[in-house]
Amino acid sequence: MINVLIVDDDLRVAELNKYYLSQVSGFQCQAMVATLSQARTLLADASVSIDLVLLDIYMQQDNGLDLLPSLRKLGEKTDVIVISSASDVNTIQKALHYGVVDYLIKPFKFSRFREALSNYQQQSQILAQREFSQADVDSLLRRQPSPQAGNKLPKGLTSITLSTVCEWIEQQHNYEFSTDNLANAIGISRVSCRKYLIYLAEIAILSTRILYGTTGRPVYLYQLKPEAIAVLQEFCRPT
Repeated sequence: MINVLIVDDDLRVAELNKYYLSQVSGFQCQAMVATLSQARTLLADASVSIDLVLLDIYMQQDNGLDLLPSLRKLGEKTDVIVISSASDVNTIQKALHYGVVDYLIKPFKFSRFREALSNYQQQSQILAQREFSQADVDSLLRRQPSPQAGNKLPKGLTSITLSTVCEWIEQQHNYEFSTDNLANAIGISRVSCRKYLIYLAEIAILSTRILYGTTGRPVYLYQLKPEAIAVLQEFCRPT
């Protein structure tokens, strides 16, 4: 498991990044902090293991880039992915100079976030080896995306139909709905709708409740999780 520290003074953004992180297998949020002082204290704590930092740059009290020299000076093996609205040449050059493993410019799609983590996970697996092949070195230096990176859907699902499903779900706000409600609204089969709803529930965008009646089969009711709205909106834009 890769332990992650989120450094961002905007709690809403930090919580969203934490949620995104929870959707990528193999990663867990170890802590969230709002200042570089808190980050340095946590990173210096031998009892806390931090493998990766998700670092904002523009913060009220700090410039996130100031954390990078201290990490390298202390010989920390902790890696950094910058997540910031900063897009100027000097900032990006400085971040790359200090060896950040990726740089995401806000706003970004969840698929790009997942790609960054998938690439990092792949690099970590390569670096865990005792010896490298030339192909391993090429993969590390060229930063080629892993075949699993991106936003692949389960077999039988398409991004266009998923977009239609998600757009309808977004319009339901906080209301529960059934498979029949969705099928009647968007005009595709109940069986197909069920596949998309199961997928969205599996990736924690929808909550599920079973309604048992006095007769007949139980009805599955779905509801959009408030914390997953941003992720759902990404699916509303097919790639």
